[in-house]
Amino acid sequence: MARFELRLPKMGESVAEATITSWLKEVGDTIELDEAVLEIATDKVDSEVPSEVDGVLVEKFFNVDDVVQVGQVVAIIETDDEESEVFVPEMEKEEASLEVNAIVEKAVTSAQETVASITSNDDRFYSPLVRNIAKQEGVSQSELDTIKGTGKDGRVTKNDILDYIDNKGVKKPASAPIQKEIVQPVVQHVIQAPKVEKAPVVTSGDDEIIEMTRMGKIIAHHMVESVQTSAHVQSFIEADVTKIWNWRNKVKDNFAKREGENLTFTPIFMEAIAKALRDFPMMNISVQGDTIIKKKHINLGMAAALADGNLIVPVIKDADQLNLVGMTKKVNDLANRARLNQLKPDDIQGGTYTVTNVGTFGSIMGTPIINQPQVGILALGAIRKVPAVIETSEGDFIGIRYKMFLSHSYDHRVVNGALGGQFVKAVKDYLEAWDSNREI
Repeated sequence: MARFELRLPKMGESVAEATITSWLKEVGDTIELDEAVLEIATDKVDSEVPSEVDGVLVEKFFNVDDVVQVGQVVAIIETDDEESEVFVPEMEKEEASLEVNAIVEKAVTSAQETVASITSNDDRFYSPLVRNIAKQEGVSQSELDTIKGTGKDGRVTKNDILDYIDNKGVKKPASAPIQKEIVQPVVQHVIQAPKVEKAPVVTSGDDEIIEMTRMGKIIAHHMVESVQTSAHVQSFIEADVTKIWNWRNKVKDNFAKREGENLTFTPIFMEAIAKALRDFPMMNISVQGDTIIKKKHINLGMAAALADGNLIVPVIKDADQLNLVGMTKKVNDLANRARLNQLKPDDIQGGTYTVTNVGTFGSIMGTPIINQPQVGILALGAIRKVPAVIETSEGDFIGIRYKMFLSHSYDHRVVNGALGGQFVKAVKDYLEAWDSNREI
């Protein structure tokens, strides 16, 4: 018999830890190779941790809601193999690698504090999810330090900070004693801003109260933060996609037979948007304080609706480097794995510009909210068959065309109306200039 260490796997370059949301196996359960043992969550996506061996679960080192670092041993699986990974008790590991762990934790904590813009006055550790919630809800560091944690080693969990926020108006945290200073009296005229209180929601006995999901809460916080951060402005333009409509109908069957993939309109639109971003690189930026970060890679986020009504944005990395076949396969793969809840944390990170297809649900246009820290998002409206004026050398005629609206939301702090309008006009031009004889 041998003992195998099941470790928290690497989940992306910027993911250093995850929260255990549930154990799918208990001590004594038999586990097969690649069978899921536990479910974890980062501040972006949920996923499962599969077993790398066949065996029996004999020990668990963490409980639900505990925060685990990437590479840490979460469980021990006993196998029939004669040789396996040598099991070293967790306490011995920590003692043997204390200095290394201290350096790693310091680096990770520093990165997390930069992202969350929250600095701690002591050595207490907070997960990125807790820091993000604190920032979005206006919980100061001094308040955060007073919250009693129920996680491992007294860590503050997601539920701890949400409970604190819910009860904030009822019970205020104890504050540290304030040292008195002798100062000269100063006469000041202070204008107090009126305190805006949320109106209570009146419910009756017939109403159904539904608790928001964890992902739903994260999305809600993210959307409110985006509106409070960026100066949203919109530009709208109508594109004639008749050539694309007819071309796709002509090639989609042969494409499906040859590539085994369904050719939708989405990869065609993504290709045009990637070209426009290459033409207008100042749409492919982020804002950090008073500086602009110009992105080298064009990574297109593709908003996808989930079965539970939530939204997730998988990312097509280096979209401008893909041909239409590659773009189609990438779009279909991400969309399918999003529906099956099989996306990895790395699949939804690193986006530089986002596209959302509001036309899927029949909307002809929309005003989407920018996906921070990006500065633009494009909504694709439904394709409609409409009467239109057709200009020819022999005069103007009325004909039936396939048209759609493109709705461009952008951050007016750094993108002016000229750039925002030129960009969406470039997307329109690429779509309308489609080669009807293009081979694929």
